[in-house]
Amino acid sequence: AALGVFILWFCWFGFNGGSTVSAEGDAIPAMGSIFVTTNLAAAAAAFAVLLLTWIRYKKPDVSMTLNGALAGLVGITAGCDAVTPSGAAAIGVISGILVFVGIEFVDKIAKVDDPVGAVGVHGICGAAGTIMVGLFATDGGLFYGGGFKMLGIQSLGVISVIGWVAVTMTVVFMIIKKTVGLRVPKEEEILGLDICEHGLESAYADFSIIDRSGLDLVTNGSAALVAPMPEGTVHIDEAVPVQMKTATATPIASDVPITKIEIITKQNKFEVLKEAMDKIGITGMTVTQVLGYGVQGGRTEYYRGIKMETTLLPKIKVEIVVSKVPVDLVVAEAKKALYTGNIGDGKIFIYKALNVIKVRTGEEGFDALQDVE
Repeated sequence: AALGVFILWFCWFGFNGGSTVSAEGDAIPAMGSIFVTTNLAAAAAAFAVLLLTWIRYKKPDVSMTLNGALAGLVGITAGCDAVTPSGAAAIGVISGILVFVGIEFVDKIAKVDDPVGAVGVHGICGAAGTIMVGLFATDGGLFYGGGFKMLGIQSLGVISVIGWVAVTMTVVFMIIKKTVGLRVPKEEEILGLDICEHGLESAYADFSIIDRSGLDLVTNGSAALVAPMPEGTVHIDEAVPVQMKTATATPIASDVPITKIEIITKQNKFEVLKEAMDKIGITGMTVTQVLGYGVQGGRTEYYRGIKMETTLLPKIKVEIVVSKVPVDLVVAEAKKALYTGNIGDGKIFIYKALNVIKVRTGEEGFDALQDVE
């Protein structure tokens, strides 16, 4: 989302500045003025939304702030060549306020499914920006002694567009509803349109979405921990608790005890954990990406001002079966690798395994875990 917004922001200079259809002669100062007003409006709107969300939600809302930048760009488009830099900043601030109020109204009161905030950004701010030309235009604007004539013309234009769109899109939507349908079936919504509409397992080219916070890239491109996580005040035994799981079973195939160790922790700690296990002679592990939550009950997040309960947190589950390497050593090294002193460092579960069977050779117990080749 952030990348898309900044690409739009950059391209808006071509959109507004290119409207001069010339880059020489008298068009040069006009183009320079357009660049300034465009950038000022976007920056002012983003800053206004940042402050509003900070005041309203006690934390700045990044997604809403990004929409604020777009709102400023949309709001200044109609009058980019007709207003002063101070007028552009004022248009940006007003657009930021309008997108903040508008998105809240659309999402919370009108209950309209608008996941990208298009109504607030392009609808409300587009209409407001067009009308505000009649207020802030240096030649004919109300605030510059031009009276209500231009304001009336701009308002009439907005009303005309609303009327035209209302009629034409009602007809178009009715046609779509009676033919292919306005909405896909619930089953397809759950499965996702990537597979149902396009025959793709994923539209993200098989990229795995993994939390990489705390990781950096070394020269060969592999992930490695560079800076340690800030330490908290929770004791290591509380931050990374260990639980023993007992089981009644049939006799095992050897006298050497076999133990399964299951570690659940943050995704960004995997490389550190794997390196620690390699150092003590662990030659095999099974890693699974999982979702879950503990006593913290999940994170509370805000998306465009709407409180969202994220009850499932992304984690990894690492399963290790040992017989030769002492269990206490594995646990100690795992705790040392995972510990930051904060709740949520992870959990370690220890199980007594009944037996291990190597399918290829038929070996069981201790022998099945030894790689003698």
